[in-house]
Amino acid sequence: MSTVAIVQARTSSSRLPGKVLLPLQGVSLIEFQLERLRRCKRIDHLVLATSTDPSDDVLADQVDQASVAVFRGDLNDVLERFRACAAHEQAKVVVRLTGDCPLADPALIDELVEAFHNGAWDYLANCADEKQLTVPDGFDAEVFKADVLERAAVEARLPSEREHVTPWMRSAAAGLRWGHFRHQPVRPYYRVTVDDPVDLEVVQQIAAALYPQDPGFGVDAVVAYLDANPQLAARNLATVRNEGLLKSLTEDAATRPSPASTTAGQGQALWQRAKQLIPGGNMLLSKRAEMFLPEQWPAYYSRSKGCRVWDLDGRELIDMSIMGIGTNLLGYGHPEVDAAVAATVAAGNMSTLNCPEEVWLAERLVGLHPWAEMARFARSGGEANAIAIRIARAATGRDTVAICGYHGWHDWYLATNLRNTSGLEEHLLPGLEPNGVPSTLAGSVQPFSFNRLDQLEAIASRHELAAVKMEVQRTQPPDPGFLEGVRELCNRLGIVLIFDECTSGFRETFGGLHLKYGVEPDMAMFGKALGNGYAITATIGRRAVMEAAQTSFISSTFWTERIGPTAALKTLDVMERERSWEQVTAIGLELRSQWQALADRHGLTISHNGLPALTGFAIQSENALQYKTLITQEMLKKGYLAATSCYTSLAHTSDVIEPYLEAIDGVFGLIADCEAGRSVDDLLEGPVCHSSFRRLN
Repeated sequence: MSTVAIVQARTSSSRLPGKVLLPLQGVSLIEFQLERLRRCKRIDHLVLATSTDPSDDVLADQVDQASVAVFRGDLNDVLERFRACAAHEQAKVVVRLTGDCPLADPALIDELVEAFHNGAWDYLANCADEKQLTVPDGFDAEVFKADVLERAAVEARLPSEREHVTPWMRSAAAGLRWGHFRHQPVRPYYRVTVDDPVDLEVVQQIAAALYPQDPGFGVDAVVAYLDANPQLAARNLATVRNEGLLKSLTEDAATRPSPASTTAGQGQALWQRAKQLIPGGNMLLSKRAEMFLPEQWPAYYSRSKGCRVWDLDGRELIDMSIMGIGTNLLGYGHPEVDAAVAATVAAGNMSTLNCPEEVWLAERLVGLHPWAEMARFARSGGEANAIAIRIARAATGRDTVAICGYHGWHDWYLATNLRNTSGLEEHLLPGLEPNGVPSTLAGSVQPFSFNRLDQLEAIASRHELAAVKMEVQRTQPPDPGFLEGVRELCNRLGIVLIFDECTSGFRETFGGLHLKYGVEPDMAMFGKALGNGYAITATIGRRAVMEAAQTSFISSTFWTERIGPTAALKTLDVMERERSWEQVTAIGLELRSQWQALADRHGLTISHNGLPALTGFAIQSENALQYKTLITQEMLKKGYLAATSCYTSLAHTSDVIEPYLEAIDGVFGLIADCEAGRSVDDLLEGPVCHSSFRRLN
């Protein structure tokens, strides 16, 4: 025998027990698949490899009666089962297939085997690189040399390598010539493998539609059918591809005694997959892996509690970074907030009627800000900012807005860059293109710099302004008289003054930061910390301004759900009881002091920025971005999500802070070495992090 196709199958699947024996077009799934595989022209022999466990007796008997060879081996060590099967069959080349892919296409397998022989590969698969998948999940196949299988059986050690046969072959330790084969045309978007009952129903419906017309139907027919039946196609797309492998990799992590490593794991693999499916990879620029540690950042989490996060590989990491982009001031999974939300879910989150919590929350926020009289709620900061701008324009009958700070992604804000492509650079990031924003909005938003009252006065002299929208403080505090001067200008010219406190609110005061400075706006927005991780934002304002909302249309279904207001009410209760704003400010000031002490000891120059509760530092060097990347890389190895910013929370207690400072001390030492002449590039194990908006591939 030369080329042997080995199909692995067992009946003890945890998600769908006995799935390979379930019915498909009058036979079992495994019989249906084996009959299709008999059509392969580049395979010399076909074998089912199952286990010696008694639970697989029925499977072995059924396949034997179907005149397909059966080999039985170890139940759990599937790699050894494959090795023994290949040796028994005297294989030179092995094609690995799995019994949960009943719609396997012989033409695709033949194409892959031919490419393997023509390319002198050790290992070739159409499922080796999730970034380059070209066929739906369920048409996977792998081809490798039998002597490589012998090596793997000796050298592979991790649970994932023993259970899933081929991961070792793709590892750097193996040193093999391996590759990913791309079928043409590209059509990777569907799922026709069988792991659970919904998968089975999808496959059964496909087979029922296609098999009677053409028993040899292939991937083209499957894709065309799912294209024509999108509701069926969508039924199982939420299932995680290779979920069994992900679980095995978690077991791998448990076998490693060393602390967290920057070796790319399942989170990074999923991130690469996401970038092929989701423009930009995710929904928030600030959470892109490239903003932290390209090619190494774990990217996804499985659970979180306090200031600890567990990634998809089971690693426990301490979050000394941006804590959910500043949402979790009380810490992740605060028990009181979560309990209030759980009670709301049990009682029903939505109804034809309104939730009373929104009234109670409006009363609470207005009570904290004596100048305010009314409130509107949304679920994101960008929405709250858009609501405020719409109301201000409706209230004044004017169009032009002056801005200072970051206020979201909506057209009204990004229009700043229609005439001046650098208009938002000091407010957010370079490189934000206003593509998709109507050109007619050009000039409708005028940016001015923080602490530059003269710039705002110049804008107001040229434009009739509807609103001045600004952050009370971002990187540095306001100069004496600056906020007062803005307030006076708005009073004098009938302009609505809006303070965007989505980020700053509840960090230094119980309410808006403007309370600290004694300057009252006409409107203010709160978000992030307001719901401690649950989606809720508020726009509050003076009645004379807010009632203009009635003259415009501002409305959305999910602004009426109950979880957000419930979470906000309980979060406010906990904040008030714990005086959280005092605690997070003190933690931030202590961090800032300790960073400075470390810098002084190592001879480094750093600058500090942000509110104490949103504190950050920057190393003053032409290699600042490389150093930020190095900090992230080395701290990840030590078990921390950390760079040059820390959004503090009640969970950042002294028993967390002290070990963190010991860990980062060593990284400051590395940076000092680099400032003295050592190459930072030689220390980096991947690309430098992004500092601006960049298009992702």
